[in-house]
Amino acid sequence: MPRNIQAVLFDLGNTLMYPNASWPPIFDQAGKAMGEYLRSRKIDVDSSSFSDEFLRRLNQYYAERERSMIETSSLAILKDMLTEQGHANLPQELLRAALDDYYAITQQNWLLESDAIPTLIKLRSEAFHVGLVSNASDSRDVLALVDKFGIQEYFDFILISADCGYRKPHPRIFELALAHWGYLPDEIVMVGDRLDADIGGARPLGIYTIWIKRRAKDAPPPFPPPNATVQTLSEIPPLLLEQFK
Repeated sequence: MPRNIQAVLFDLGNTLMYPNASWPPIFDQAGKAMGEYLRSRKIDVDSSSFSDEFLRRLNQYYAERERSMIETSSLAILKDMLTEQGHANLPQELLRAALDDYYAITQQNWLLESDAIPTLIKLRSEAFHVGLVSNASDSRDVLALVDKFGIQEYFDFILISADCGYRKPHPRIFELALAHWGYLPDEIVMVGDRLDADIGGARPLGIYTIWIKRRAKDAPPPFPPPNATVQTLSEIPPLLLEQFK
């Protein structure tokens, strides 16, 4: 049965943007910046261990969410950690400001792919709707990156796992994207770098999948194979126009 593709969903990290440098020193710098902020607000955290402990807890949470496909938030991780350290009932705005200092560091390490904006412009000019579906533990971080890169105008909506509670490949996050437009699965394309989350989540629902390999880490079976594979974003508009227009 021929498809009538109306819209394209994009992943964000390692699809539209990529890291400029190795993450471990960036995370350490970010954790120290967050600790310094807390100490400046008279919250007695250990300057020598705070960054390592926060990263340890984040990594523990990341491993668990890969199993459950349920997203909470990095804000909850920070709150629980500080509560256990004797700092319960801290104001929400203080915790938020501390995380903003953390992400202000990590955001500097992300760069936009050079063909991201031209690809988004081309898709919109060809009357495709475009959405963004991102696995992330902090929605404010994602929105700050989207604003930093000036790409928000190209998306009909931005769906973040921290907001909806479900991570790709959980079917619910894709169902929410479909519901936004009111499209059927065979009217949508999903573009992403992860065979397990992006391709493995979308394809069983009947969504046409495009695996972008430029930044991808190969994953072993049994993940479903993508419908198409590209190296660059710029290959996507001609591929869709050739097959579906």
